[in-house]
Amino acid sequence: MNVKPPKSLLRLVGQAIAHYGMIKEGDRVLLGLSGGKDSLSLLHVLRHLQRAAPVHFEVGAITVDPQIPAFNPAALKPYLAELGVPYFFQEQPIMDDASKHAADPGFSFCAFCARMKRGIIYSTARREGYNVIALGQHLDDLAQSFLMSAMHRGQLRTMKAHYTIDAGDLRVIRPLVYVRERQTAAFAEAAELPIVPENCPACFDMPTEREHMKQLLLDEEGRYKHLFRNLLHTMRPLMGDRVDGRDAGDEDGDTDGM
Repeated sequence: MNVKPPKSLLRLVGQAIAHYGMIKEGDRVLLGLSGGKDSLSLLHVLRHLQRAAPVHFEVGAITVDPQIPAFNPAALKPYLAELGVPYFFQEQPIMDDASKHAADPGFSFCAFCARMKRGIIYSTARREGYNVIALGQHLDDLAQSFLMSAMHRGQLRTMKAHYTIDAGDLRVIRPLVYVRERQTAAFAEAAELPIVPENCPACFDMPTEREHMKQLLLDEEGRYKHLFRNLLHTMRPLMGDRVDGRDAGDEDGDTDGM
């Protein structure tokens, strides 16, 4: 199967990887594959870069099944097999586990779920010999996190583009940090990727604060067409050090589609 992502998507991911030194010679990259449009798009981008990039690296994928009826990742196993990508499928009753702590003060299902999934992904990477974890958050996600942190916690923070975890043995990368959500949505639809709907169990029955921020940003973008370009400039010092020596004010074409 040869699904080629559009050049605009490949270029933005390539720039992010280069700017933040995300992938090095000999890396073994394990992609967190939720089954959503973003992680599936990233899967195909990484596979394309495997063939085209000057450095050699390997790609595998992992899905953590929270074992709830609304999440059905059955299509992913045959799809990954057809692609020939090493695939690890881990089951964990996250919703049941969370119910044991729901009464705790300040309990957050989203934080609990993320922590559980992260632990499973890290342990699988170590067991299988992967040294890099790739996650599918894009520029829209970073902008939402930035606003939520500023407005609700009084902090200037967002997701990192590339960092080493505290244990020091794994690196986490987000190659889609320059990509808009609409770009992955368009690619996923055009390529007929096997999207798994409703892949976050916390969001099945109620809208989240993140959804509110998403709509707020989209509304403001209707008034200010360069909103996400400006937010990217604002967030760059928070996203981690760039390895290309350019500062956060530099612009080199990495805002296509904004």
